[in-house]
Amino acid sequence: MMTLIFNGSPRKNGDTNSLIHELMNHLQGQVKIVNAYVCNISPCVDCRYCWQKDGCSIEDDMQEVYDYIQVCDNIIIASPLYFSEISGQLLSILSRLQTYFASSYFRKHSPIEKSKKGGVILVGGGDGKMDKAYETACILLKHMHARPVNVKVFSHNTNTLPAIEDRQVLEKIRNLAQRMKED
Repeated sequence: MMTLIFNGSPRKNGDTNSLIHELMNHLQGQVKIVNAYVCNISPCVDCRYCWQKDGCSIEDDMQEVYDYIQVCDNIIIASPLYFSEISGQLLSILSRLQTYFASSYFRKHSPIEKSKKGGVILVGGGDGKMDKAYETACILLKHMHARPVNVKVFSHNTNTLPAIEDRQVLEKIRNLAQRMKED
């Protein structure tokens, strides 16, 4: 089993990372993490290269991520919430999924053959809502040919309770890992 995790957190020891590590404790196989704040991936510049050709004109670490998306079994989007949305840096790198949209929409070609399971981990401590960020994550998963499993991991009380200490959230992490392993 191969799992790709997009990590939208700038904090190495923050709540999002603690849940990612907990998930990894329950997953089997190979796991690749793309850390939005460390990777060398530029945002889409709307050059429209992908309107006519496969791939992307920008040569950076996203080329390796595209290859992994093609072969992986699971994709997880994990992010803290900022103004009820996934982090801006994560949105920036995932804007490079535009190549998949362009392939389907303009060139009428399915860019990813292998379907995947998708998961979403959202972490927040404010008074915002999770629904908008979850909807965005599901749209991004769809463009990577990943269907969300029916386990939403939302930790929305981190101002008073660290996510890693929230028993309900930890149970959802275990459930998410289990769903990723199922056929």
